Amino acid sequence: MVDGVRLSLIDETSRADHYHLTAEDKCYYLYEYTSHRDYSFSTTNNLISNLKKKPSQAGQPHYWYKGQAIGNCARSLAAALNANWLANATLVPVPGSKAADHPDHDDRIERICRLMRQPSPDVRALVRQGASTNASHEVAQGDRVTVEQLLDLYTIDEALALPPPQAIGIVDDVLTAGTHYRAMHTVLSGRFPGVAIIGLFVARRVFPDDPLIFGDV
Repeated sequence: MVDGVRLSLIDETSRADHYHLTAEDKCYYLYEYTSHRDYSFSTTNNLISNLKKKPSQAGQPHYWYKGQAIGNCARSLAAALNANWLANATLVPVPGSKAADHPDHDDRIERICRLMRQPSPDVRALVRQGASTNASHEVAQGDRVTVEQLLDLYTIDEALALPPPQAIGIVDDVLTAGTHYRAMHTVLSGRFPGVAIIGLFVARRVFPDDPLIFGDV
């Protein structure tokens, strides 16, 4: 999934699909993930399905595809990013929904960041999550974590804060409403005022055309 890969910018034609984003946010994505469709629907749906395999499934044969998906995402993002920007920016992975002591704690986004090799980037898990939350792709809309709840859980790891970043890329797999991005941006911009921040996503969520399965997930 690397040949000819390009980043697209969320703009006025797509921002309404991600309602926590503002006109000032600069968020980029590689692919489109179709909600309410399984892994067989598209190459991107298959990629994201493999990426989200739970660490508690590590002993099962299909878990091998998770590592393959992580590598594919890293190569595609590295190929699409400006090399000069990547050499001077700090990549900050969005924490997984499960805290470090949970059996399904997942560092897939940090692993994607660290595998970008053009050149080897500055990767810092600057934002820590203090407790587990529901994974957004596994629960109904009303049970999903909110920006306010994330702000109560997110803290800056001060041991990683120096030297101050020159630019920040918030990295995640799928952009849905923009909840995690908004909370991450708020915390990081508060700690590092004036530093330019962008969002980098493997995919953005889009809805299927079939109105029978159209929804908010």
